[in-house]
Amino acid sequence: MGDIIYGIFADPFVQMWQMPDFLMQVLWEGFVSGILYALIALGFVLIFKASGIFNFAQGIMVVFSGLTLVGLHALGVPAWLALLLTLATMYALAYSVERLILRNLVNQPDIILFMATIGLTNILIGMGQWIFGGETKTMITKELFLPSGSSVWEPGGGLVIFQHIDIAAAVIAAALIVGLAFFFSKTKVGRALRAVADDHQASLSVGISLNHIWVITWFAAGIVALVTGIMWGARSDVSFSLQIIALKALPVLVLGGFTSVPGAIVGGLIIGIGEKVFEIYWGSLFGSGVEGWFAYVIALVFLLYRPQGLFGEKIIERV
Repeated sequence: MGDIIYGIFADPFVQMWQMPDFLMQVLWEGFVSGILYALIALGFVLIFKASGIFNFAQGIMVVFSGLTLVGLHALGVPAWLALLLTLATMYALAYSVERLILRNLVNQPDIILFMATIGLTNILIGMGQWIFGGETKTMITKELFLPSGSSVWEPGGGLVIFQHIDIAAAVIAAALIVGLAFFFSKTKVGRALRAVADDHQASLSVGISLNHIWVITWFAAGIVALVTGIMWGARSDVSFSLQIIALKALPVLVLGGFTSVPGAIVGGLIIGIGEKVFEIYWGSLFGSGVEGWFAYVIALVFLLYRPQGLFGEKIIERV
């Protein structure tokens, strides 16, 4: 019996060795998915670090920003102007959240704030369906000068295909992550954001406005959501089903830690590459749809043995 099980699980490793070009294709596709997962998780991390709120609405913010961009262009607005107006919309959303939700729920239990973001999710879903309709929209990739087509690499007689939109997604996502890292570490506002993340009361004592910081944080999360919506929409169109994909950020956060930007990146890559490899090579052993649950199994294991994640801080409370 042991030999049979060993053979079943060893055979995919033989396939990897015998078909390295196919393995490279799988790893590349997993890498691109992982980068986009990391982008979604980054939006969660930004808000959680600055305000201690788990923003359940981050997924629908990805969809809403993409729908706003496509919807404005459908009305005849030039792509560049539609992009600027969408950014303005995400700022208006950030300002409204601070004025109408956060400011009125200061010092409330975390569960109250979490429920407020669930309410925000349903509001954005309703607004999106009312304004833009529920049908799938095509992302304006050409108008945004995003590349199309593909390139072929033939290592050792094999064949690896790189979609140009995937390359652009990886480059843009990496540039955004680097830009945010620079913003948080080198600018005055970024240092204020990190101070708020460390201690709200101490930040208030030195004159840092929490309201101002919360608006900036939610707007930064909105920018991340917009970039994610454009990249995911370019790969699979824009629809409300994207918010389901956005929930894949939850296992990413569990792996990397809810307060760690590097953790979001590493966790995203682990989930993206891991689920793709497992689906292709071992999916037949567990039935179809492995990608739908693989990430949550990994997250459950981490919750059992390392609940703070790879880069999260271990919190010890006196009782």
